[in-house]
Amino acid sequence: MDVPWTIRPAAHRDVAATAALERRCFSDPWSEVAIGETFGAPGMVSLVALNGDLLQGYVIARAIAGEGEILNLAVAPEVRGRQLGGRLLDAMLERLRQAAVREVFLEVRERNAAARGLYRSHGFEEVGRRGRYYRHPVEDAIVLRLDLEKPA
Repeated sequence: MDVPWTIRPAAHRDVAATAALERRCFSDPWSEVAIGETFGAPGMVSLVALNGDLLQGYVIARAIAGEGEILNLAVAPEVRGRQLGGRLLDAMLERLRQAAVREVFLEVRERNAAARGLYRSHGFEEVGRRGRYYRHPVEDAIVLRLDLEKPA
């Protein structure tokens, strides 16, 4: 069954629901204040995915001087495996292209095979490692890069 998600720019009215999903998805979540500060800030791009009024995913990125960085992407556990992560990533990459971003970076937990597979399927390539980058639990980050100017 294909869920009719609506993906739209995040608004301040989405902060509490985004923070609640953040706490469900990550062992070291951003605070509600930190999330609120990103929505609408210069250089920031934030999208949410809704099924009716229920927020089921989001992605937060920044775009500065032709470079983008995906800071966070989360999908509610009960809808994982239904392509929402890919749809959010596609929508964000399109927004970053519109903002004249040429390359996009992100960090992902070394053991997060599902996320690494998602990013690899969208053309991201491993370019580095940050030792002991994550807390709770401590884990290395794999640094990924996508060249948006490279033909698909």
